[in-house]
Amino acid sequence: MSGTAGDESQAARTEDPCQAREVLGIVGDKWSLLIVRNLSQGPRRFTELKRAVDGISQRMLTVTLRGLERDGILTRTVRNVMPPHVSYELTPMGMTLREATAPLLEWSITHLTRIDAARAAYDTRPDTPPA
Repeated sequence: MSGTAGDESQAARTEDPCQAREVLGIVGDKWSLLIVRNLSQGPRRFTELKRAVDGISQRMLTVTLRGLERDGILTRTVRNVMPPHVSYELTPMGMTLREATAPLLEWSITHLTRIDAARAAYDTRPDTPPA
């Protein structure tokens, strides 16, 4: 025998493209990446994140934070003071996600004006007949 059943099970999970797609869908959406980016500077409270992530609704922020906490990307800390103080902070795995996605976010910021111009040009060109 070359390995244990546990090793084979781990290898099957690692090689399963559907599993990778699921994880990419969770951590690759725009809200998750923007939240991770904002938490890279240290712990933040809910209201700070709400102000920092332009366009996110309170409900979407709540859902996204819960998903990131469930996946081990961030931790939620409640301090029993009046009113309760809740803060969110990246875990070590969350910091590696930030490092991995930083180039993509920087690329987005760098090329935003060119993307806007390309979209405007595309939206104003005459429609071409279907092929």
